[in-house]
Amino acid sequence: MAIVIEKVISRKDLKIFARFANRLYKGNRFYVPSMPIDDLNTFDRKKNGAFEFCDAEFYLAYKDGELAGRVAAIVNRKANEAWNVKQVRFGWIDFIDDIEVSAALLEAVEEFGRARGMTQIAGPLGFTDFDPEGMLVEGYDRLGTMALIYNHPYYPEHIKKLGYAKEAGWVEYRITIPEELPERHIRLAKLVLEKNGLKIRKLTRRQVRKENYGRKLFALINETYCGLYGYSLLSEKQIDQYVDVYLGLVDLRMVSFIEDSDGNLIAAGVTMPSLSEALQKCNGELFPTGWWHLVKNMYIKKPDTLDLLLVGVTPQWQNKGVNTLLFLDLFETLKDMGFKYAETNANLETNAKVQAMWEPFEKELHKRRCVFAKEI
Repeated sequence: MAIVIEKVISRKDLKIFARFANRLYKGNRFYVPSMPIDDLNTFDRKKNGAFEFCDAEFYLAYKDGELAGRVAAIVNRKANEAWNVKQVRFGWIDFIDDIEVSAALLEAVEEFGRARGMTQIAGPLGFTDFDPEGMLVEGYDRLGTMALIYNHPYYPEHIKKLGYAKEAGWVEYRITIPEELPERHIRLAKLVLEKNGLKIRKLTRRQVRKENYGRKLFALINETYCGLYGYSLLSEKQIDQYVDVYLGLVDLRMVSFIEDSDGNLIAAGVTMPSLSEALQKCNGELFPTGWWHLVKNMYIKKPDTLDLLLVGVTPQWQNKGVNTLLFLDLFETLKDMGFKYAETNANLETNAKVQAMWEPFEKELHKRRCVFAKEI
């Protein structure tokens, strides 16, 4: 029977789309379920600020009447303009091990792109850098993270057979948190602090709101990340969304802000306990009891691993040792909270500056992921 590709139209279809991966990977001990409630907000054209500059459609694949795959087709006009490309993105792609299914899904994205004048297809990519991106190509036997894609080994095999080639790559490290920071690290941090008149800030939620620190943080991220592959500057509406998501969730003891002598934010580090095991226990669903697993992981019985969600230093302060202040500030807190390991999440292979940050620590490069592309 032929593969049938159906465009997602109804809210019911969108819920099926959002939950497909959790269904496909049920029982896989390395897959970390997504949270359908968050995904539905991301796919909502009224709620997601990215739709101000993105066109998108969502597709489901059926084989012999059974659900067999999904994919999102996205044209990010802002990113295309910034990077001078005519690119359609494929994201949220999942499929059974049947190349007819994967081919049909990608052909739907290609047609979507061609109809809008695009000449290249690339993915997996989301609307922005804060969506899941990069297909896993190494590390299938390692527990995934909340923020990143896990996929079966057959995914990249299909992609390559369909004529795609690597466009960009990321690496991920598992860092062992030492018993003590190296003495030279401490000396350098104190020297940088004193020589430049910098200040480490620890804030309460009240201070974050009063001083508008959420907006300051994401303005910093825009400035820091703007040169990275495929990045498009966050809009005001998107920043408001991410402020609610990140700063409403994180434990501020696990966040570090660095200011210059004039009180300008020049660096920040945002970490949080790994939610991987909690999400597995509730399969990504908050109700009826899933919320308890997440709250327990965040505030009561923390895991031994934390996720490094965001680390940013403004360009004018990079290569000046400012990152050592983030580690100096967070180290004792994280150790006292019982963390033993840190997941860096995805670092671009070409981003030598961010990878150099992990040099002082014992680490293992345990995952790689890629974006694949081809002309259409």
